[in-house]
Amino acid sequence: MIKKQKKILVAEDEKPLAKALSLKLTKMGFLVSSVFNGAEALKTLQKEKFDFILLDLIMPEKDGFKVLTELQAKKNTTPVAVLSNLGQEEDTKRAKSLGAVAYFVKSDTPIQDIVNFVQQQLDL
Repeated sequence: MIKKQKKILVAEDEKPLAKALSLKLTKMGFLVSSVFNGAEALKTLQKEKFDFILLDLIMPEKDGFKVLTELQAKKNTTPVAVLSNLGQEEDTKRAKSLGAVAYFVKSDTPIQDIVNFVQQQLDL
């Protein structure tokens, strides 16, 4: 039986990082869509269903906290991992209280670690 390809949304305004994540995840067999601001992320999530979301916190139009808040209000069940340069504990707590399953500080986390985490989450 052929496994259905899992879909991942990368919402990240740093285009080189979004591209690197997209390339690595695509190589592993995932279908990846990238958006570069929070409003676009929400619009895309209304139209399509994803198996996992990688979400930056500091983005134009709507930040990641607003996106998480709206997803929570819509009873979103798609797991969200937050990518951010905000390393303060209150940011981590706030993101997790809004439903994030993981919080990665971009400057401290190699891309491969993020990719491995996504794969672990989706290969259940």
